[in-house]
Amino acid sequence: MKKSKTLYCILAIFILLITFNVTTYAKEPKIDSGSALLIETNTGRVLYDKNADKIKYPASTTKILTAILVLEKCKLDEIATVSNSALESIPTGYVTCNLQPGEELKIEDLLYALMVKSANDAAVVLAEHIAGSVDNFSEMMNSKAKELGCENTHFVNPNGIHSKDHYTTAHDLYLMANYAMKNEMFRKLVSSTSYTLPATNKYPNTDRTFTTTNELLIVNNNTRDDNYYYKHAIGIKTGYTKQAGNCIVAGAVRDDLSFIAVILDGGTTDNGLSERYLDTIHLFDYAYDNFTLTKIKNENNVVKTIEIENATKETKNLDLLIKDSITVINNKETNTENLLPEITLNADLKAPITKGDTVGTIKYVVDDIAYNSDLLAASDVIQKPNYSTLILVIGLILLFLGIFITFFSKKNHRKKYKRRARRY
Repeated sequence: MKKSKTLYCILAIFILLITFNVTTYAKEPKIDSGSALLIETNTGRVLYDKNADKIKYPASTTKILTAILVLEKCKLDEIATVSNSALESIPTGYVTCNLQPGEELKIEDLLYALMVKSANDAAVVLAEHIAGSVDNFSEMMNSKAKELGCENTHFVNPNGIHSKDHYTTAHDLYLMANYAMKNEMFRKLVSSTSYTLPATNKYPNTDRTFTTTNELLIVNNNTRDDNYYYKHAIGIKTGYTKQAGNCIVAGAVRDDLSFIAVILDGGTTDNGLSERYLDTIHLFDYAYDNFTLTKIKNENNVVKTIEIENATKETKNLDLLIKDSITVINNKETNTENLLPEITLNADLKAPITKGDTVGTIKYVVDDIAYNSDLLAASDVIQKPNYSTLILVIGLILLFLGIFITFFSKKNHRKKYKRRARRY
């Protein structure tokens, strides 16, 4: 009986110890929209994915790629002229900024209309200015998308007006947005909450003032459920058509943590609330509540010293430098203090080695995600003399020298013999 009690006690303690050492991570948020993606932009780590590679209609999030091309192809003070065809191409019910035929506006003004107001007429004016036609501009868009690594994107217009041939994915939109957010002017555009078009040659008034379509950016002090203001939000672009549903590509920054969330095919809740905003806020809160950015190694830090066998005594101890900083985004419950790397050296590593040569790789694994960098030689490594080879070389030199001397000795001897023969 005592034995049984002892065994039960041991078993209970064992279970308690196992339970004590288990790390529990927060559950992922419940997302109601059709597609969703959350990525930390410094590391590229995916923190949430729901149908991120599923083909969806993008609506006005299309304008992210339009803005990229405009910023890369035009100067902000260039003048574009509004054509009749640009205005006539916009179906009834789609947003415009009341542009006039023959009106002349700066590219910068049209970009604000594009990204703050989400004006579809401004998108076509910009497309025609750059490429001459919407079809030509669409080809440029698709080429740029491929350049950015988008594998499931095909656009037929610059504004997202619905077409069955106009589609993308949450992942591809992330690639576009992440690329675009490296552009200072783009960041300024998408974080602006309002803008007023100036008076022009065809519109003498300054009453075309508009507010951002992105409610994450609009400061609102009420406590209603439909207050979607998010203080860490920095943009980026909303979209809506009946076929696409409610869409948004959103960015947020707090401290060193930077996120981009993509929501496609969102609806409304039973209470009439917007799923695209609720889902985005849930994703951002999940990220900031549960994850942190940790720098594991700085670039050019020494990570290990190895001995190169065939090197001189003075140079044989080689420091290995990490080429790139390794920064990870990790769950706050993950202990990174005693993290051990996996170091792989180049096969048959030997002298001579030049300072800066790549001599191997280093890998850290955090939360099952691998982070890699090359390892560089911190100094020159000189090969020590190979005496057996040196002796062989000296022997060969002496041999050829002996043959050379013997050859010329015989040649001189024959000449002397011939001279003597002529005397007689």
